[in-house]
Amino acid sequence: METFGPHQGSRRDGIVVPPPAQGDGRLADNIVHFARVLRKAGLKPGPGALIDAIAAIDAIGIGSRVEFHAALSAIFVKRHEDQPVFDEAFSIFWRSRDLVGKMIALMSPVAAIGERQKPKAGGARVSDALFADKSRESKPRDEPDVEIDARLTVSGQEVFRRLDFGQMTASELKEARRAIERLAMPLDLVQTRRYRLSPRGRIIDPRATMRQSLRTGGDLMLPKFRERRQQPPPLVILADISGSMSQYTRIFLHFLHVLTERRRRVHTFLFGTRLTNVTRQLRHRDPDEAIAQCTDAVADWSGGTRIGETLKLFNRHWARRVLGQGAVVLLITDGLERDEVELLSRETDRLHRSCRRLVWLNPLLRFAGFEARARGVRAMLPHVDELRSVHNLEALSDLVQSLSGAPDRDCDPKRYLGPERSPS
Repeated sequence: METFGPHQGSRRDGIVVPPPAQGDGRLADNIVHFARVLRKAGLKPGPGALIDAIAAIDAIGIGSRVEFHAALSAIFVKRHEDQPVFDEAFSIFWRSRDLVGKMIALMSPVAAIGERQKPKAGGARVSDALFADKSRESKPRDEPDVEIDARLTVSGQEVFRRLDFGQMTASELKEARRAIERLAMPLDLVQTRRYRLSPRGRIIDPRATMRQSLRTGGDLMLPKFRERRQQPPPLVILADISGSMSQYTRIFLHFLHVLTERRRRVHTFLFGTRLTNVTRQLRHRDPDEAIAQCTDAVADWSGGTRIGETLKLFNRHWARRVLGQGAVVLLITDGLERDEVELLSRETDRLHRSCRRLVWLNPLLRFAGFEARARGVRAMLPHVDELRSVHNLEALSDLVQSLSGAPDRDCDPKRYLGPERSPS
């Protein structure tokens, strides 16, 4: 990575300030390199954005680190979910202090001694984008073949299936999206009130029988049979896109896009502080374009959350339209409600009574010591049929199998309430 030398600029507010663009400075080269890093990390800065960034910095100058960050962020960040990745890339790329220590910490195979910090959102993707070329150059070309006996170890595919979506690198997220596309979608069929002709049916179809007899002039009348028609029930998804769910939102939308593409009557709603119907946007054949249209349609992306008010709005305006014919509802949220929990409990109960099955998908279940201590979580638990986690590929595969069959007893939400069943 190219950085500024001592003879190329001065220091202001902890950032190395390059000389003006008209001189012999390397400001444009560093911005170009930074744009390449962002592209490898998953962002999409085009040539036009790169030219605008160089022109913007040349126009406003570099007065402080905050202004420099704001200018580049306004040009390179086009989606709300890309902001954490940009912030992490900016802090690593343009940091003058402890840059060498940061690079050693990211590339060292030896674990650091001390308390392990929680990885930041997009940190793994940024480190891969920054040091991918160096890691490839450091590998020797001619290496002897080494045979490893891995009979008693866990396969890499098994580890990948259990890897948290929030900690995946850019290449691992691409592989996860391909794995989601290969998932077998639910095959849950329910009987409807309508009938269809069937040689295995046990009920005589008078109309079909009379129609068949007309072909022989009424001389021969062979009975025709019918049975109830079966079809998949409507699938309704209510997905939380607040700030606490930002690291899982995009991969969830990719899963919902696959569901919408392969299954009929799938209705998707996104909510934070308001409710947005994105069913039409997810019907676009290209997944990236579909997710981009969802981002444009939602005004409160990665903001706050009001689960109770959102469920009240859904129950009042959308429940009768989409919850007919034995619909199944997937509620994707962490349950961290800031408003009154009485409204949340009442509206969750109403939603539960309006559908055939209510499945709550909570990413907080990825923690082994999860307990229902939050008031919002305890208010929702008595009114859902299942409580599942959706933080990795294995959890998504289990969800698909559960939707295809009977509810799983191991996902009973009542066991998290303990002896006290009423919300606190």
